[in-house]
Amino acid sequence: MHPVKFTRVDVDGLGIAYREAGPADAPVLLLLHGFPSAGHMFRDLIPLLADRWRVIAPDLPGFGQSDMPPRESFDYTFANLARVTTRFTEVLGLARYALYVFDYGAPTGLRMALEHPERVSAIVTQNGNAYLEGLSDGWDPIRAYWQDPTPAHRDALRAFLAPETTRWQYTAGVSDATRVSPDGWSLDNAYLARPGAHEVQLDLFLDYVGNVALYPAFQAYFRAHRPPLLAAWGDADPFFLPAGARAFQRDLPDARVRFFQTGHFALETHAVEIAAEIREFLGALK
Repeated sequence: MHPVKFTRVDVDGLGIAYREAGPADAPVLLLLHGFPSAGHMFRDLIPLLADRWRVIAPDLPGFGQSDMPPRESFDYTFANLARVTTRFTEVLGLARYALYVFDYGAPTGLRMALEHPERVSAIVTQNGNAYLEGLSDGWDPIRAYWQDPTPAHRDALRAFLAPETTRWQYTAGVSDATRVSPDGWSLDNAYLARPGAHEVQLDLFLDYVGNVALYPAFQAYFRAHRPPLLAAWGDADPFFLPAGARAFQRDLPDARVRFFQTGHFALETHAVEIAAEIREFLGALK
């Protein structure tokens, strides 16, 4: 057993919290969380991988235990999340790593890969989208905000930040909701209740359109650099459709695509199964 350590590091004046486990000299697996969560979403996965990999899960700026600087001094954009996370890896001296990307972690990690493709040894994408066909109709209210960023459209998205919506994100598409611990959504709701957190998230909703605009660049990166890729997907995700997982094989014919009968937060119900896929996938790489 490798104990999980919880610490913080200064990244150009920002305090970034992270958890890690595993041998210091083992290959690195960098875990990037999504909305509205933090590194705690990997609490079940990390112990299942830490015997063979150095597993590191930072909280993105504005999330979890990392700093949430005022919007007046920090632009909450995905370009900035990627920039800070890249610097985080440099501060920790991580020259090469495999990426596990989920939800917001996908555009964050893929932006990092575009900038430094030589650093990324492989990608595990768990409901982390990079194709238009992966976006469900659940994005329609956010699309309306992209097309017309008025205060009315911004306010309409506040329902996405309500406690009951967070719980729904965890349980939607799960056949047996009793398998989903309330710990995850309760902690996420506590973070969302902090002063200023809603405005931060609404800024990121608006900026997400820039990720969609980068989909062709992400796909070109796949074709040019051919990173080994495993798509491990909850097939009942209300936001990211199975078609988005299958689409990776268009640009990466050797990509492995695995579906699990669960929802968006697939690790809540299938951490053991996803860990087994990751062990086989990463273990087969040279």
